[in-house]
Amino acid sequence: MDYAAALAWLYSVQQFGIKPGLENTRKLLKALQLPGTGQRFLHVAGTNGKGSTCAFMESVLRAGGERTALFTSPHLVHFRERIQVGGLLMPEAEIARSLSALRDLVASWQPHPTFFELTLALALDWFDRAGAEIVVLETGMGGRLDATNALRPVVSVIAPIALDHQLWLGNSLSEIAGEKAGIIKPGIPVVSAPQAPEAAAVLQRAAAAAGSRLRFIETPYPAAALPLAGSHQQWNAALALAALEEAACLPPPPAILAGLTATTWPARFQSLQDGRLILDGAHNPHSIAGLVRTWQDRFGTEQADLVFGAVEGKDHALSLALLGPIVREATFVTVDSPRSIPAAALCQAWQAALPEIPSRTAPSLAEVLSAPSRSRRLLCGSLYLCGEALGLLGGTTFEASAQ
Repeated sequence: MDYAAALAWLYSVQQFGIKPGLENTRKLLKALQLPGTGQRFLHVAGTNGKGSTCAFMESVLRAGGERTALFTSPHLVHFRERIQVGGLLMPEAEIARSLSALRDLVASWQPHPTFFELTLALALDWFDRAGAEIVVLETGMGGRLDATNALRPVVSVIAPIALDHQLWLGNSLSEIAGEKAGIIKPGIPVVSAPQAPEAAAVLQRAAAAAGSRLRFIETPYPAAALPLAGSHQQWNAALALAALEEAACLPPPPAILAGLTATTWPARFQSLQDGRLILDGAHNPHSIAGLVRTWQDRFGTEQADLVFGAVEGKDHALSLALLGPIVREATFVTVDSPRSIPAAALCQAWQAALPEIPSRTAPSLAEVLSAPSRSRRLLCGSLYLCGEALGLLGGTTFEASAQ
């Protein structure tokens, strides 16, 4: 298969749905003799901020001279964003070759491996062949039954926990924390962001049961050195450094500073069009609240022309209510996803909560972005929406678009 055909096959596997559990992942990795020998894994779970934390960790490690690998999801524009070695994306030819082999390997498997399981196997195979020494690994969803949990890390990292993916993870903060705590393994140190009391208690019990040292970070990293905006990013940076320290792979201070200042992570309060468009992947009430704080810190009382789209499974009504104080007018679009919430439904929810703020629907995001705006725009509600916007505007700040 060529690259396009290989990706088409991989996406066709989504018909098998999400199947939480580790048995098939372990079978797949055993068949492929993965992971490679001598690799160290830094495993990150959480609801919000885990991608940024991973980005900080990888950048600092690379600045310190490590041969790094990074596995994250979802991608924004290019599938290859998910799999990086040394800051470079997995080449298209290697993806085509490896997926062709995977397709032949699993053709008769019952149950068939999922999209995420196959993507993880693809990544681990490339990390091994590319000589990666240390792998920063982001969970896909949850933790306990996530495919990434089949690997044994040198440190387990837990970013802020909030309500999200309730269909799969539970309807309370303590239930969701229990799923995230599933990445805690016997004797492996654990580093956590500050958590709500009920989530912290769950983590403490899980760490005690596993005989693992648990450390909650207590102070954020100074904002001046960070290219990612918002006080939450200061906490993400602090979490990243604490995790590297616990894993005994924190480089000297000059490399730390160089790595932090060089970190890129698109769609996190990303400024485009000379600052007239802000892109943020905030998609649940916890992350939306952080976005609102960052907007107010950066722009004061200035109000935005909101562009919002969302997928199912989030409390979009609460998210919209939280956005009210920083919005002058709102435009709703339908995200390009099978799980999208129709723009009309989002607009109706907005009008019920904030009827005093003008709102409308638009037939497409392309139409919205091509039209002039009197005010600074804020686009948020879904990483898929941010990815669509970046695609329309010419790609991401990842290395990927150049290869």
